Amino acid sequence: MSERKDMEIIAEMVPPGSRVLDLGCGNGELLAYLRDTRRCSGYGIEIADDNVLACTRRGVNVIQLNLEEGLAMFEDQSFDVVLQLDTMQHLRNTERMLRETARVGRIGIVSFPNFAHWANRLRVASGRMPVTKALPYEWYNTPNIRVGTYADFEVLARKDGLRVLDSFGIQNGQAVRRWPNLMASVAVFKFERS
Repeated sequence: MSERKDMEIIAEMVPPGSRVLDLGCGNGELLAYLRDTRRCSGYGIEIADDNVLACTRRGVNVIQLNLEEGLAMFEDQSFDVVLQLDTMQHLRNTERMLRETARVGRIGIVSFPNFAHWANRLRVASGRMPVTKALPYEWYNTPNIRVGTYADFEVLARKDGLRVLDSFGIQNGQAVRRWPNLMASVAVFKFERS
């Protein structure tokens, strides 16, 4: 989560005073923002040493953990909100971590690059993999293990018994609710267990 406006849009989805777990929290910017503007508390999970240090410097509680190992250290419904922002596409077992997100939190919020965005489709139609702000890597150096679309996540959520509470896309710092599968480079979903 790097774009300030995108971060503010996501933060608005988190109820004030929530206990938050941020999976793949990066440098802790969003957790610090939630703490400072919405009176939230909680933890970040991060694997990269530099990001763990950045979180600590921001005063953000952080646990260094590989998400591929799961969230067994947390009890069911330990958090009001579990964030999984720009993380799902990096995981080998995306579905397992989605179920863990729903188990550990009352509400889950996920975001990921929307591979069905028109700019990505155009690039693929021209014979090349997309390189955009939301997908900033070449095919050979990307940390993304997989790509998905807005519609793909809806199918997975239904399959795993999740009830989508809100969904939209983000494009250029604006929420996109009309045709988000085509018009938004980032997909965002807020959900709970059914």
